Amino acid sequence: MSDIDVQDFETIISRIREQCLRDAIRVTIHAHEEMVEENISYDSMIEALAGGRVVENYPEHQRGSCCLVCGQDSTGRFLHICCTTSLEVVVIITVYEPQLPKWVTPYQRRKQNEV
Repeated sequence: MSDIDVQDFETIISRIREQCLRDAIRVTIHAHEEMVEENISYDSMIEALAGGRVVENYPEHQRGSCCLVCGQDSTGRFLHICCTTSLEVVVIITVYEPQLPKWVTPYQRRKQNEV
């Protein structure tokens, strides 16, 4: 499945949604630990991932093409999910709730020189 255009955000999110529907998902130990720490359920993560959009794309990442998806679960809670973009299964690398000091809004990263 590495034949996708890793710059095409719509294709990326469409593939991720399709993988969610097929339950073609693997959660790393790190992602699971973050989910437990931030009280994020698997179902909430899937809801946010399936309805989310690509916020940042990392096609040249050292471990393979991946992206950051931002979406909301059924309670309206925003979640960030960092996941692979070109494998047969979507591998969830980390999951967290975007907040200050790193994020101004769920879709806007805080600039490093902002106080």
